[in-house]
Amino acid sequence: MAPLHPPSADSRNSFEDLSGVTPLASSNPYEALILASADDPTQIQARYDTHRLTRNDQQKTKLVDPAFSGLVLDPILQRLEDPKLDVGYVDPRHCLVFWARPPAEVRELIANIQRRLRNVAPNNLHMTALEITHSLTKEEIQKLLDPLLPNISEITDYTLGHRARLVKPMLSYDSAAIALSFLPAAGEGLHDGRTLPDDKYTYHHLRRDLYEICMKGGVTIASRYTVPSAHLTIGRFVTQEDVSKADQAGSSEPDPHKLERWIKAIEHINSWLRNEYWPASSGIIGTGGEWIVGKERGLDCRKGTLWYGGGETVRLGKGF
Repeated sequence: MAPLHPPSADSRNSFEDLSGVTPLASSNPYEALILASADDPTQIQARYDTHRLTRNDQQKTKLVDPAFSGLVLDPILQRLEDPKLDVGYVDPRHCLVFWARPPAEVRELIANIQRRLRNVAPNNLHMTALEITHSLTKEEIQKLLDPLLPNISEITDYTLGHRARLVKPMLSYDSAAIALSFLPAAGEGLHDGRTLPDDKYTYHHLRRDLYEICMKGGVTIASRYTVPSAHLTIGRFVTQEDVSKADQAGSSEPDPHKLERWIKAIEHINSWLRNEYWPASSGIIGTGGEWIVGKERGLDCRKGTLWYGGGETVRLGKGF
């Protein structure tokens, strides 16, 4: 008999900070990277880039290793996608988060990438600016939300006056999922009146500030990870089919050639992104290659079973 609540794919993935920053004994986990980078946006961007490049290299090594046993499938998503697997199953993991919603041009870029990967596009795209907690009951989430309510407008509207900019999109991946990641901007491709001092306030500063506001409001934060990453998950694996050996009926044994083809497809897209959506020598950034957090919509305070984009909005902040 299947377990009532199978472990999620994320619970079997490690989220290690690979930026080279040593954690500090601080009440705010985001302070260490800012201090290690001398509060310099160029250094902060470099730390984020080191993290995502190192992680991609690690994951590539893992996937092409002859001992690789297969993709990390998400058993909860499997049950939600195919109710026949566990009739009546309901995701029990209630969460409380602040999401940053991507503007139309970033959503279109993602749709383009998904077409290139020939994946089915997800309906809900978001980047978690701050996760308060996860995997609790509905009642436990409400108890955490109540002390936040007096400050909810300040938090969700925070990006009106604190406009962090993200650039240089790239696909990041592991054996469980694939995501489109960005780097905090550091003065590249400035336009429409934005100045170099504006980029002094980075996405990492935004994450730090949101953490601080919530903590001062009396909320204990139990996020899964605080690694230097700004990403939108665009796909999760629910079968081994695309990378398993086709000559064996029902086989889940990985096919090295298919895995290599999958990695090459990702690397080809990343090359295309660098050429078309990264800041050019002229300073021009392709449409979708830049995201100022808060454009169109402010932060989305959301609660409920939102692991795959669901849940309900407590308050949606004002966009610009």
